[in-house]
Amino acid sequence: MRKYHHIKINLPGGIMAAGDLFAWMEAAERCGVSQVQFGNRQQLYCVADSSNEKEFRNELDQLGVFYEANHDDYANILTSYVSEDVFQNANWLSEGVYKDILGLFDYRPQLKLNLVDANQSFIPFFTGNINFISSPVNNYWYLYVRFPKSTVIYCWKGLIYSDDIPRMTRLVEEAIIANKTLADGDALYEMVHAKEQFITQPVTAELSIPQFALPYYEGFNRYGEKTWLGIYRRDECFPVSFLKDIASLCLKTKVGQLYVTPWKSLIIKGIAQSDRIAWEYVLNSHRINVHHAANELNWQIEDLSEEGLNLKRYIIRQFDKDDVRTHGLSFAVKTKSKSGLFGLFGAVVIAKQNNTSRNKSAAMNRYDILYTKDFNPNSREYILFRKGVQKEELGAYLISLIKYFYDLTTEADKILHSVYRQELVHEPALKAAANVPVIYQCKYCFTVYDEQYGDEINNITPGTPFGQLPDTYHCPVCESPKSDFRGLQPEGVKA
Repeated sequence: MRKYHHIKINLPGGIMAAGDLFAWMEAAERCGVSQVQFGNRQQLYCVADSSNEKEFRNELDQLGVFYEANHDDYANILTSYVSEDVFQNANWLSEGVYKDILGLFDYRPQLKLNLVDANQSFIPFFTGNINFISSPVNNYWYLYVRFPKSTVIYCWKGLIYSDDIPRMTRLVEEAIIANKTLADGDALYEMVHAKEQFITQPVTAELSIPQFALPYYEGFNRYGEKTWLGIYRRDECFPVSFLKDIASLCLKTKVGQLYVTPWKSLIIKGIAQSDRIAWEYVLNSHRINVHHAANELNWQIEDLSEEGLNLKRYIIRQFDKDDVRTHGLSFAVKTKSKSGLFGLFGAVVIAKQNNTSRNKSAAMNRYDILYTKDFNPNSREYILFRKGVQKEELGAYLISLIKYFYDLTTEADKILHSVYRQELVHEPALKAAANVPVIYQCKYCFTVYDEQYGDEINNITPGTPFGQLPDTYHCPVCESPKSDFRGLQPEGVKA
């Protein structure tokens, strides 16, 4: 039986220089490695078998690449650098700030470290053990420490200056590693500040976590005068020959860097419009699809987990069969017994139960379904929805949970019209305000009938009360009958 070796290259900040990627892929090609994968923490994984593993490692050694083979002792530094310019523009957190901070690290962190812009929802906030999140104060960051193998999250009692992040990270990490049972944030704070002094700013406002909205991160997209390209792979595998050609094209067109996302996809920024044809050619020649359905893109699976990928495919087929909408949600799949929930980013988590008996067959595997508070994947508070669900029943239960999510969403934010945003009320209460014109709304498409304006499409003149409309009146948008309209309480009127 072949033995496979996992070779991991950390990419601090999720950034790869095009020249480095080209050299790595050339080395992989020479050693017979045909494909690579990216990780949830923006790493690069190569899978080599026993016949070429030593040769590939020798190639990497000659290139001066730091890597880990079958180990994960050093966690990659995860950042939201990839989202800058293409998904949002921060007030002060620019490309230069990220690079300056990353450049100050003269050691490799062992604990998981996140550097995240507070104004985006593309990169997770709290999947690290040490989480720096940008604050409203220029060049200062919130610090949230999540103790390993614990649900405890501690908010630091001061904002940390950008240049102090590497030094603070080292001291926090040293204290946690030296005190493995430590879960007291205040005690950790005292340990760190007893060793070194820091210039901090007071925390005057709590961190405001944005509502989750995953942008569509695939395909060609314009921003300013440039284009960015997002590439997602259904099996999470990128052919070495394809990445080599991508890196070569980057070098030829003066695109210096490529970016890895926590969704295990690749983003290339700064593509000139004149070079678009060349990029299309590379995609076509390697038969790379960049038009996947959105409900495939909002999943996080554990790294190098074929079982997790197969379960994702199974559930998506169920969603497709029932034409299920999943916009606004993200999903995570946990199948490995040693991995925790907190390293994954998902509002809905499907977690495989650990079989304690070796005699239990795979067919008896069961899953727990959990969701986060308010369905925000950045929340670390999990709520159990169903326990011990068989695989065949997962689709039905997940669809039920999705329905519950949309029920909560529409109840909390009824968008009635671009002008009117009121609560529905009972008709008798409306009639009490006799001198106020009543507004009616189609319950299906939310189109509003206001007697002040009438309905030009249906030849209803302004000033015609809803009650005087003919029984044959129908919605001008979806053609629902008059009986499907409901009365609304006009803004500022109390029943």
